[in-house]
This record gives sequence, C-alpha cells and structure tokens, in this order.
Amino acid sequence: MADFPTPPPPFSPRSLMRSRTSPRTLFSAAMTGLVFIAAAIALLPLVAVLTYVILNGADRLSLDLFTQLPPPPLVKGGGFGNAILGTLLTVGIGAAISIPAGILGAIFLSEFARDTTLASWVDFFNNVLSGVPSIVVGVFAYSVVVLTTGTFSALAGGVALAVLMLPIVVRTAAEALESVPNEIRQAAVGLGATEFQTVARVVLPAAIPAILTGVMLSVARAAGETAPLIFTALFSQYWARGVMQPTPTLSVLIFNYAITPYKNQQELAWAGSLVLVALVLVTSILARWLTRRKA
Repeated sequence: MADFPTPPPPFSPRSLMRSRTSPRTLFSAAMTGLVFIAAAIALLPLVAVLTYVILNGADRLSLDLFTQLPPPPLVKGGGFGNAILGTLLTVGIGAAISIPAGILGAIFLSEFARDTTLASWVDFFNNVLSGVPSIVVGVFAYSVVVLTTGTFSALAGGVALAVLMLPIVVRTAAEALESVPNEIRQAAVGLGATEFQTVARVVLPAAIPAILTGVMLSVARAAGETAPLIFTALFSQYWARGVMQPTPTLSVLIFNYAITPYKNQQELAWAGSLVLVALVLVTSILARWLTRRKA
C-alpha cells in the first residue's frame, strides 16, 4: 500500500497577524521611536529660534516699519524701509549676475562636456567655491570692486552675493538637466532637431521647475548674508541713491543694531530678524511648491 504525504494543518487567519510581543516587532517599534526622538531633537533648535524671534519682534511690526528710515538712539518709531529696498537691490544684482552664468555653466557641463575631464574639474572647483567662507568672499569683492571703484556700493555687494549664489545655481541646474530622460533628447534628435535646439526647446523647459527651486534657495541664502556686505555695501541710514553708493541691507542693520545699547534699535533688530526669517521661509516654501509641482 502506497504511503501518502501528511496533509498540511488547516489554515488559520491568525497566523498572518503580527505578534506584538515578538522580538522583531519590539525592535521595529524601538527604532521607530528613536527616529521620532531624533527628528524632534533636530527640530527643537529651529522651533526655539523661531519662537524667540517671534516673541521679541512681533510687537514691533507695523506699516511704518516698512516705509520709514531707522530712528536715532532713544527715539521711538521709525523703521527699516531703506534696508529692505537695499536688500532687494543687492540680491537683485547678485541674481542678475549669477543666474544666467550658473545656468549656462550647468548647460555646458551636463549637455556638452558630460563625462569629460574638464567637467570633473569644473565640478570640483564648484564644490570648493561652495565651501569658501562668506567673509573671504567679502574680502575678495572688496579687493576687486571696492578698491577699484573707490567706494562701497550696492554693486560691490551684488558681486559678493553673486559669487556665493553661483555654485548653488550651477549644482542645482546641472542636476535638474541631468534628471531629464535621455529618451527625450533622442526623440528630439530623431525629429531632426540640432543639439542646440534640443537643449533650448526640449531639455531646458523640462528642467525649469527644478532650476527655479535652486535659484530660490540661492536667493534665500544671499538675503541672509552679513559678512560680505559689511566689506562691500557697508551701510547707510538713508535711502539708497544708486548702485554706486553705500547701501543699507537688512542683515547688516540687524548686526549693527543688535550690539547697540539702545533699546529702540535693539527692538528694530528683532523686528528685522523676524522679517528676514519670514522672507527665507516664504522663499523656501515656494521652492518646495515648485519641486512638488514638478513631481
């Protein structure tokens, strides 16, 4: 008589349920808890800084803050409208220099010099430039622009900020262009497009959202820089009269007024800190929104 295999035990749905007391489940729960604790510790300094800035600067917010000039010591009222205008001016000059140069450099690296020795060297020096301290960039712009023109100016500040913004724009633009699938390039070439037409009309439009994200991040960094502007744009208590004059900026105003013994100017520094943080936050949110829109 032939031997038949032993039938398997009856299936039970409970065998698919996770045991809450198994070592694997307990280890997973412990690691998940550690991750949440680490995330909370990482967010704690940010929350503390934002809370402290809001508590000290929110009371000073008003329309006069954005339209009037900084007050003398011990005088109530006033604002920093000139510093906001100067910040927009210097950052605008830096963006006008760094954005076109950075995008063109990224196009050359990712489309025309990909996987070459030149591209690797340019990428290496771009990484080195991104790690240069901002105060060194300020000294460089002082030597090249301020000493040449004979005056502190918004132009000198814009050149310093352009040097700081350039590596961010180049890196993010190059990564955005490289993320475009090669099939799109091959399809454009197959339709008879030249290499220039493929880049200008196909690859670049597809990468614009990611490029704008990098541009906004570079603008947010430039808006908060202080050290290079002390050496280049300097400061002024009055409205900016031109790009070749000493120009007030929000970051330098915060630096100057935070170390004064006068309470009204210290309050102005706290309000300026809140406005500057809000500017960086809005820029970061826009960059995040563009990234999600691209996805």
